[in-house]
Amino acid sequence: MNLHPAQFWQGVADNKVRCNLCRFQCLIAAGRRGRCGVRENRDGSLFTLVYGQSIAENVDPIEKKPLYHFLPGSKSLSIATIGCNFRCLHCQNHEISQWPHERSGIPGTELAPQEVVRHAVKTGSASIAFTYTEPTIFFEYAYDTAVKAREAGIRNVFVTNGYTSTEALETIAPYLDAANVDLKGFSDKAYKDVTGASLGGVLDCLRDYRRLGIWLEVTTLVIPGHNDSEEELRQIADFIARDLGRDVPWHISAFYPTYKMLDRPPTPLATLRQARDLGHQAGLEYVYLGNVTDSGAGDTLCPGCEKTVIRRQRLQFLETKLTGNRCAYCQYVIAGIELGVSHGH
Repeated sequence: MNLHPAQFWQGVADNKVRCNLCRFQCLIAAGRRGRCGVRENRDGSLFTLVYGQSIAENVDPIEKKPLYHFLPGSKSLSIATIGCNFRCLHCQNHEISQWPHERSGIPGTELAPQEVVRHAVKTGSASIAFTYTEPTIFFEYAYDTAVKAREAGIRNVFVTNGYTSTEALETIAPYLDAANVDLKGFSDKAYKDVTGASLGGVLDCLRDYRRLGIWLEVTTLVIPGHNDSEEELRQIADFIARDLGRDVPWHISAFYPTYKMLDRPPTPLATLRQARDLGHQAGLEYVYLGNVTDSGAGDTLCPGCEKTVIRRQRLQFLETKLTGNRCAYCQYVIAGIELGVSHGH
């Protein structure tokens, strides 16, 4: 097992430690692990068990994260380790995220931060995405990789459940260029029931991302009978518009039965379209539908003239009608990072 000193913890009485990496702030007894399953107290010191232990490595389109307003058309080298601080009943990657709770050992391929960066350069990736599981729980590995990536001119992206502590997020913020954060609902009960986390912690984390100037996009997976009421969807849209900004893109995704949520039906397209309407009513400028093949669901429309300025199909960038970040038709500035630049197309 690859032991590496952990950051963000303090020793307390009886050889216990308090982990301050995420908002659960686990109190961990000697010989035990935090709820992520990959941070262990060894004789009163906290260690991460997954440093440099990559369980997944793929080159994805950045649109798959999904990030639609960040280097569109570019490739992102995506990596993960096992473990997660959430216990989502509908996790698509539960084989690796829940590994520490359901199996033994710490699997992975040894992949040092400089190797990750080398792979990104070799594959022509414009960014490295820390994704598939929760990047917070392999923070030390992500941080060291991000620093080296920035030196090589490569950007860094978190795809995250939004439960990182303020201190940890402020530490990596100088090297973190963009994030897609899951906002899984807007009731404390919904969050507790499905993930074990609190809604308030996620909302505070989202505000932290915006305050720190990290490009932010938000995803909500709409689950029938769980978070699909008109009231809850309206609350999410209103929160994004009011607290984060009308220019923050909202991705509304269809649910398909998986893992421990096989009793729910897939999300009807009508529900997603209703959520999109609620987003527009709240004043959001960019609202997208995901996991569906609905015409125009992933296209970016100019808020100024409502013409299509970026076309996408099935998480693939097709074409842009932008000059720099401006709409070619009416010169409206489209929010985002390097939208009008050709990234390999």
